[in-house]
Amino acid sequence: MPYVTIDGVNYHYSAGMPGSGDPRQAVLFVHGAGGSHARWSFQVERLGREHLALAVDLPGHGLSGGAASDSIEAYSEFIREFSDRLLGFPFFLAGHSMGGAVALDFALKYPQRLAGLILAGTGARLRVLPAILEAFKTGSVPDNMPSFMYRPGTPGEVLKAAEKEIRSTDPAVFYADFVACDRFDVSGRLPEIDVPALILTGDQDLLTPVKYGKYLADNIKRASFEVIENAGHMLMLDQPGAVNELIGKFMEKHS
Repeated sequence: MPYVTIDGVNYHYSAGMPGSGDPRQAVLFVHGAGGSHARWSFQVERLGREHLALAVDLPGHGLSGGAASDSIEAYSEFIREFSDRLLGFPFFLAGHSMGGAVALDFALKYPQRLAGLILAGTGARLRVLPAILEAFKTGSVPDNMPSFMYRPGTPGEVLKAAEKEIRSTDPAVFYADFVACDRFDVSGRLPEIDVPALILTGDQDLLTPVKYGKYLADNIKRASFEVIENAGHMLMLDQPGAVNELIGKFMEKHS
């Protein structure tokens, strides 16, 4: 399992790369609140056949050291340090949910480093229900979390696996992440972003519904918008084939 050391702390990432050792482009995937690199496993596997594809565990998440942060800006700075060590420029930056917020903040600060943005199940503002914040603050996990994350009709075994993953994560990590999301708001700064952007939203996303993606697409100058059918908030796990195809075409277009 690959790690990179930053300021004496080891951070984990997964990687995919063509057998020829000659990737066409580089893409870095950033997971959402309480998640890990595994959220992007289908994308790293498929896109890694042609490109250098990395999915990082943010500080305090997955197999990474360090501590979770209550600041999107802090995560964005981590991505800067991580990409400085492992990627050439420009590269594609993909983020899901909270990871999308991290990607947006990064694009506002470091546009010269990016070939493009891929924003999945996210928004310019990510308010969190007070009841959810309070639950994680007190160390408990809301029972209905998986049902919000996945589309209606998701097989029971998938929901059980999701619940197991959620309960294996320290509630303090979720709390920090959701505080970071709740504070995040770049809705007035989207017109400043001037890199190609692909916006992906699941048609059955209950957490960041279609209108969130449309707002991004309407306000980012060089954005394209795609609604993924039969997909909830975890669209890259619900419909990996469709997501992979759209990302692949986007990277090819803007290579």
